[in-house]
Amino acid sequence: MRIRKGDKISSLNLPSTKGEDFTINELEGKKALVTFYRFASCPFCNLRINELTKRYDELGEGFQMVAIFDSPIENLKKYTNKHDAPFWILADEKNTYFNKYSVEKSFFKFLKGTTIRFHRLLFAMMKGYIPSMIPKGSFSTIPVDILIGKEGLVEEVYYAKDTSDHLSFDTVKEFSKN
Repeated sequence: MRIRKGDKISSLNLPSTKGEDFTINELEGKKALVTFYRFASCPFCNLRINELTKRYDELGEGFQMVAIFDSPIENLKKYTNKHDAPFWILADEKNTYFNKYSVEKSFFKFLKGTTIRFHRLLFAMMKGYIPSMIPKGSFSTIPVDILIGKEGLVEEVYYAKDTSDHLSFDTVKEFSKN
């Protein structure tokens, strides 16, 4: 079932790169951005994590971010620990929540993303975000960004148009501060 505005994410329990399990209770009383990403070595995903990490201090006080990847935890640590991200990075190796929340897989949107955003792919690869030859996760996963209010309700959900598409940072920043 696709997530919609007004929904409540009632369950989320996954291992994190911090070495402890994350539960949805971590977000209680806080605004948050929860994002479903592709696989751990995805250049687009790592570039987005890098950009969010660099600009994290621009977000509102107490704002939380959660990045959920379609990868095993050990593989995820290998690729994301270099970011030293100040937010949760989680592994959903079995796609439990990807399936529960109808995160789309689309080969067409994968091709679209790598074609129309080829410049972004090259930029990511120049920064060292090179995908592994055999990724642990799906190439065709399409990101989903979810903004959750302090009451735990979804205030905005964005099902991306392609593999590199996300809510703008300005949209996230404005939400975090208001």
